[in-house]
Amino acid sequence: MLPQEILKQIRKIEFKTNKIVNEIFAGEYLSVFKGRGMEFEEVREYIPGDDIRTIDWNVTARYGKPFVKKFVEERELTIMLLLDMSASQYFGSKQKTKSEITAEIASILAFSALKNNDKVGAIIFTDKPELYLPPKKSLSHSLRIIREVLYYKPKSKKTNISSALQYFYNVQKKKCIAFLFSDFKDENYEQSLRIVAKKYDLILLRIIDPLETEILTNFSNVYFEFKDIETDEDISIYFASKIIKEKYKNKLKIYNEYLLQMIKKYNLDLININTDKPYIEELLKFFYKREKKCR
Repeated sequence: MLPQEILKQIRKIEFKTNKIVNEIFAGEYLSVFKGRGMEFEEVREYIPGDDIRTIDWNVTARYGKPFVKKFVEERELTIMLLLDMSASQYFGSKQKTKSEITAEIASILAFSALKNNDKVGAIIFTDKPELYLPPKKSLSHSLRIIREVLYYKPKSKKTNISSALQYFYNVQKKKCIAFLFSDFKDENYEQSLRIVAKKYDLILLRIIDPLETEILTNFSNVYFEFKDIETDEDISIYFASKIIKEKYKNKLKIYNEYLLQMIKKYNLDLININTDKPYIEELLKFFYKREKKCR
């Protein structure tokens, strides 16, 4: 049995995100993520102008006149959520941590899928895949995904995006829409990203806390004691040092340019979410941009 405070938090997110889905995102989701295939519905008599390739020769032979197969768009989709739960996701300088923002956005996507009769699944990863929830269609399954994002206890603190993408490619045999949540503070995952992007519809959500990029300007002459939450390394930094500032700036620049280069190279969608700003606007921008691209 889950403790009451955990159930209360899950229900709170369920109520909040369900309201957002019903009022804002349900229609946007449907218009952007349409079925990718066609499925057989019935046969009907041939009408001049029909594509002769759709003629059902067995039925035609049985009735002595031409019949064609009628197809409809296959509406059911599979949504996969690839969720970075390394230690850096539990950082937050504002009201919410990156993992809490991830939980809310993941629940919006899960409930949007549920409302449109689509399957949703999840992979929680650190420096290795730690939990796989196969795609299903049910409220209890969507609530479990939210619960795991909020209260899962990772076995590792580090990040390896490449291993998560490789695992996803191996377990998800059919085409699907995949949302990859991370701060993308990692390197050497381009090859895995390229392979996954070629087969699946891959969308990247970068969750950023403002203190990760603003600390140099806000605290320019302060001595800090840090602990790297992914490696447990103790770090002492005096930000008045120009060398330290430049090193920090360059490291951030490397992560950013590496990601943006791949976004452009493989024509991927990127949604930037800041923990100190409302995420609904950024999600809507993505839906509008995506719908325009589809048209």
